[in-house]
Amino acid sequence: MEFEGKKILVTGGAGFVGTNLVLSLLKKGSKVFILDDLTTGREEFLSKEAEFVRGSVTNSHLVEQLVKEVEIIFHLAARNILLSSKHPKEDYEVNIGGTLNILLAAKKKGIERIVYSSSASIYGNPRYLPLNEEDNPNPLSLYSVSKLAGENYCIAFYEMYGLSTSVVRYSNIYGPYQSPINPYCGVVAKFFQAAKKGFPLEIHGDGEHTRDFTYVEDAVEATLSVALSKKTEGRVYNVATGIEVNINTLAKKITGLYNKELLSRYIDRRDIDNIRRRVLNVEKIRKDIRWIPNITLDEGLQRTKKWFDKLK
Repeated sequence: MEFEGKKILVTGGAGFVGTNLVLSLLKKGSKVFILDDLTTGREEFLSKEAEFVRGSVTNSHLVEQLVKEVEIIFHLAARNILLSSKHPKEDYEVNIGGTLNILLAAKKKGIERIVYSSSASIYGNPRYLPLNEEDNPNPLSLYSVSKLAGENYCIAFYEMYGLSTSVVRYSNIYGPYQSPINPYCGVVAKFFQAAKKGFPLEIHGDGEHTRDFTYVEDAVEATLSVALSKKTEGRVYNVATGIEVNINTLAKKITGLYNKELLSRYIDRRDIDNIRRRVLNVEKIRKDIRWIPNITLDEGLQRTKKWFDKLK
């Protein structure tokens, strides 16, 4: 299965990762449909080559109508971790109910493949690192609970109905189209916004907590590769770099790109900042489909800076 000429639905396609995924699919010659309610997505980033439908995955009738038009689905639509903590009911309705709507419609249509975008947050605080796909999940936020539920629904639909599903667990994706205007954007975008303006970089807690930062181009390539392989059906894959970086180091790297002596300002830890360390093992996806990350953190930050510098 290749993507040229394929009709593809990307839910959450106006979001950060979704925008990058859509652009990649269009370059490969796909006919792309985007479903997004623009809660955090940016309409100005939408490609005119894609067909955009403003709506929610919670609308089962709309979902069913769109799924009838396509052959492949990339399901990225979700309430993110900050929105989920503020609006638990919406988290449940979108992240769990919306995923079920997608799966039911896909089963009815007989979709070729669904790739569900999950999150490394489902692991919680691990006893051992790096994190493997088979490690017991320990969700510590409403968001991670609902993303894990979505994973389980995907695997159950594969086992029970033979629906071709795969799951990718992203770890701290960053890069172009991660809009700093969005108050719920990730730490990399927030740091770039501050550094560009000459403001102190705000760090929640002591900055010694670690993450596995993954450049968005790598994440998109992994997601597409998973969709193309029969080996990945009914399976879950980490998408990360396998490299652990603390937030203080990240801040220094970004301020260094601007040649400014910018200070970091330490502020209170948030409720969602309850994961001390995170780094993922990507051996499973390497073995199964020969995917490895190609963009180092330094190169990814340089590319991200070029994109930020173009923003007004």
